[in-house]
Amino acid sequence: MAKKKLTEFFSRVSIRSTIYLYFTISALTALILMGISFYGRLVGQMTAAIQEENQTMLAQVNHSVDSYLRTIMKLSDSLYYDVIKNADLSTESIHNELNLLYDNNRDCVSNIALFSKQGELIDTFPAARLKTGLDVTAEDWFTDTLERTENLHFTTPHVQYIFDSDENQYTWVITMTRAVEITKGVSAEQGILLIDITYGSLKQLLDSITMGNHGYLYLVSPGGQLIYHPQMQLIDAGQMQENFRAAAGYRDGNCRESYQGEIRDVTVKSVGYTGWKLVGVTPEKESYLNTLKTKLFMVFLIALFLFMLMIINASISSRITIPIRELEKSVNALENGNLDVEVYQGGSYEIRHLGRSIGDMARQIKVLMQDIVAEHESKRKSEFDTLQSQINPHFLYNTLDIIVWMIENEQKSEAVRVVTALARFFRISLSKGKSIIPVRDELEHVRNYLMIQQMRFKNKFTYTIDAAPEVLGYASLKLMLQPLVENAIYHGMEFKDGDGIIEIKAEQKEDGLWFTVLDNGLGMTEEQVENLLTDHAHVSSKRGSGIGVKNVNERIRLYFGNEYGLFIESEPDEGTTIRIHLPAVDYREIQEKEKTV
Repeated sequence: MAKKKLTEFFSRVSIRSTIYLYFTISALTALILMGISFYGRLVGQMTAAIQEENQTMLAQVNHSVDSYLRTIMKLSDSLYYDVIKNADLSTESIHNELNLLYDNNRDCVSNIALFSKQGELIDTFPAARLKTGLDVTAEDWFTDTLERTENLHFTTPHVQYIFDSDENQYTWVITMTRAVEITKGVSAEQGILLIDITYGSLKQLLDSITMGNHGYLYLVSPGGQLIYHPQMQLIDAGQMQENFRAAAGYRDGNCRESYQGEIRDVTVKSVGYTGWKLVGVTPEKESYLNTLKTKLFMVFLIALFLFMLMIINASISSRITIPIRELEKSVNALENGNLDVEVYQGGSYEIRHLGRSIGDMARQIKVLMQDIVAEHESKRKSEFDTLQSQINPHFLYNTLDIIVWMIENEQKSEAVRVVTALARFFRISLSKGKSIIPVRDELEHVRNYLMIQQMRFKNKFTYTIDAAPEVLGYASLKLMLQPLVENAIYHGMEFKDGDGIIEIKAEQKEDGLWFTVLDNGLGMTEEQVENLLTDHAHVSSKRGSGIGVKNVNERIRLYFGNEYGLFIESEPDEGTTIRIHLPAVDYREIQEKEKTV
C-alpha cells in the first residue's frame, strides 16, 4: 500500500522536480559514499600508523629481551666451555668458578647448579642442597633436556622449589637448562647445567614499556602459558582475563581480534631461542578518529557540500526540463508506431544529440524491420531450394544405369521395382515443398533408397526397418535418415567383403521420439566421430548427396530446438550407431497449425 502511494506521488511530480530530487539524492549518496571512503581511509592510515608504531616498539622490546637472554646464554656458554668442559670433576671442584660467575650476574641469576644424568647434584651456588625427597629425574625440564641435548630449554615463571636456602623460599624464577658433557677421569658422560633466572629482573624490564594510553604488552610461551603480564596478579586471582592462549598461535605481524566484545589491534613478535611471543595490544578506541568531535566534523562537511549541490541541481534541472518535455512528445509518437515522426532536436547539446540519436534509431529500426521481413522470406525460399537440390545427380545416373542393364538382361520385373522405388523416392523428396513429413513417409523414403542401393551394390548388405505402428503418424524432418544411411553404405559397406547389415528403428520413449541407424561397417575413430558434426565432415559430393551429418543435426535443432539432434557411437571395425532424438508430436497437429497460418 505504501509503495503504491509512493508511486502515485512520483507520477504527479513534474519532470523538473523529479530531476531536482534525483540529482539531489544522487549527490547525497555520492557525498555519503565519499565521506565513508574518506573516513575509512583516514581510519586505515591511522591504524597503519599505530600498527607500525607498535611494531617498532615491540622490535625495541624484543631487542632488549633478546639482549637479556643473550646475557644468560653467554653465562651458560662460559660455564660450559670455560669451566665444566676444562675440569676433571673426579679430582677437581668448580665451586669457586661458579661463585665468581654468579657474583658477576647476581642481578639476573638466582641459582646455578650442575647435575649428572642420574640426577645427582654435582655442584651448586649459592644454594647448598636439594629439597628433601625431590627426585629431579622425574621433572619435565630434566627429561626434556636429556631428550633434546642440542637445545636450550626455558621454563615458564614458577616459584623456586628445587633447592633449600636460608633466604626467601618464595623466589619467582625462570629455569634455563642445557645438556653438557662432564669429564671424570678418562670417562665422559652427559650432565645438565641449570640456571635459575630471576623473574623480577625480566619483569622490571617489561614493566617500563608503555604503549599509548590504553595499550599494553605481555609475554606468552609457545604452549600458551603466560610468562609476563602487567596485570599478572589479577589474572592469577581470576579477576581479569586475557586472550593469551589464542595469541600463542598468532604469527608475527599485525592482526585484529575481538575479545570480550572489544575490538583490539594485536602486534606479535617472536623472541629468539625461546619461542616466546611478545604481544602488544592496542584497543580500537585508542584512535582519535573514533571520537565524537571527528565524526561531527565529517557530518558538517557533508552537509555543506550537499547545500551547495542542491543550489546547482536547481539551476541544471530548470535548463533541461523544457527540451526534455518536447523530446518526450516525439518519443511518445514513436512508441505509438509512427516511425516517420520528426524527432525534436533542441535545448542543450546533450539533448540535441539525444534527439538526433533517437531519430537515427527510429530510421534504423524501420530499415531493420524491412530487412528482417525480406531476410525471412529469402531464408524460407533458400531452405526450400536447398532441399530440392540435395540429391546428387550421380545417384540418379547410377540408378538409371542399373535400370538399363536390367532391361538389356531381360530382368524386367527387377527393373520395374527399381523404377517404382526411384519414383517414390523422388516423390517423397519433393513432398510439395514441406520440410515436416510423417514418420511413415520418411521411413518409406529411406526404404526406397536402400532397395536401389542394395541392387546397385549387388547384395553387399542387408537391411531391416523396424517401427512401431504408433510412431508412424508422428512428425519427422524430411531427408533426415537418407544421408545417414548413405554414409553407412559409402563409408561402412563399400569396402566390406559382404555380410553388411544396416538396421533402422523408430520407437517412442518417455523423452520423445528416437530413431536408430546401425551398421556393422568399418566404424570410425573418436576423432572422426567428432569431425562428423563439424564443418570438416562432408560426404564426397561425387558419390553422396552432399547433405552431411552436420547438416542433418543443424536442421533438427533449427526446427525442433537445441535439446534435440544426433548422438553418434562408433568403434573401428565394430560399426556405427547413430541415434536421432525428436519430440513426439502428432503430424496432424502440424497440419492443423499450417492451415491456421
